[in-house]
Amino acid sequence: MSFPRYPKYKASGVEWLGDVPEHWNVVPFPYAVHFQEGPGIMASDFRDEGVPLLRVSGAQGRWATLEGCNYLDPTLVEKRWDHFRLNRGDLVISASASMGTVCEVDDSTDGAIPYTGLIRLVGKAGVMTKDFVRSMVESSLFSVQIELLKAGTTIQHFGPTHLQQVKALRPPLAEQTKIASFLDRETSKIDGLVGEQRRLIELLKEKRQAVISHAVTKGLNPHAPLKPSGIEWLGDVPESWEVTPLKHLCVLLKDGTHLPPERVDDGVPLLSVRNLVDGKFVVRDDDSMISDENYQELCRPFVPNADDVLLAIVGATLGKTAIIPSGLGPFHIQRSLAIFRTRPEVIQPTFLNLVFQSHPFQSLLWELVGYSAQPGIYLGTLQNLRIPVPPLADQLRILELISARVNELTDLTAEAERGIELLQERRTALISAAVTGQIDVRGLVETEAA
Repeated sequence: MSFPRYPKYKASGVEWLGDVPEHWNVVPFPYAVHFQEGPGIMASDFRDEGVPLLRVSGAQGRWATLEGCNYLDPTLVEKRWDHFRLNRGDLVISASASMGTVCEVDDSTDGAIPYTGLIRLVGKAGVMTKDFVRSMVESSLFSVQIELLKAGTTIQHFGPTHLQQVKALRPPLAEQTKIASFLDRETSKIDGLVGEQRRLIELLKEKRQAVISHAVTKGLNPHAPLKPSGIEWLGDVPESWEVTPLKHLCVLLKDGTHLPPERVDDGVPLLSVRNLVDGKFVVRDDDSMISDENYQELCRPFVPNADDVLLAIVGATLGKTAIIPSGLGPFHIQRSLAIFRTRPEVIQPTFLNLVFQSHPFQSLLWELVGYSAQPGIYLGTLQNLRIPVPPLADQLRILELISARVNELTDLTAEAERGIELLQERRTALISAAVTGQIDVRGLVETEAA
């Protein structure tokens, strides 16, 4: 679909911006938008409950969430950071990791404190509407300038000093509302298509889990004679398989520290369930750090190794699993993770990881879960869980087949993700054209309303 242009344009006075509609103004960003960066709070001030500290991981979608948040002592907040509290309707933009992602505060995050690396944005009354601010910072008008101004080498970022130098375009308020209405309508259509692709990806994930579940509980041969496993969640298994408690399959079966040491600003990562991402174990820019001395103390019982299997055993994401890759460097784990080091002559770590991912095992975990402040499962319960163990030769054949089938599903998933990427590029281009005045949407909004 092609869109009309404005009748008259003028030079913006900004070389990279070019011409803008004749009746629009180019203004400094601070003229149109209040902004405030979150405070630099020491990790030693983190608590297990209290006032939520909104982190970058919770500022990834349209609405801010408390995913991965820490907490602060309410008394300390009142003394030091009360003026940083977010209000419903505020916009928050990531200024470091996931740079440029903008979200809105709703009832669930009202009153939270934004962590350093997040900046609150509020349109100035009578100058710029909230919805136009959001559209502007999601456009190339903003991102091009931030790309030129941002600082840092390893971790790039921007802050208030950079926003002081950003230019904004200011249409009349009524026109801002029309532009925002147009973009809300058109981006909703694009978001609907993105949603369809995401649903396809979820179906592919379900198919992947079904393939894994059948392979690790019934094997590859549909005609193989079966025997009762004696376990309700597992049912019958091939006759040649064993059903063995986890504690007999592992040389190490522990959970992470229940008494995490004091956090420091520079040290050794202390990782948790937050580091299980899409079936992989990764380090993140905002990981908690502990001193080398405390790290050495945590290493006395065990040191996490490559090929150890990790399972989330505390929190809303209980059941997430991954294998520790090589090359992560020194780190230790918190109590939200259990670690399993298999006896390789009995069970491959990759096979154990697949058993953990299977639907029957995941369902079992949630049946056994206990609740205090949050869901969790005891290590003693895990140790005694009996799981299917094929002969090693069968395990290798299953892993070979699963790898090929999962690769097919991964390719289909990648194709759907590429579709999402193209739709999002279209979305960004449309927003940029509207907020820089390269298209005139006023009549389109009025026609739609009529």
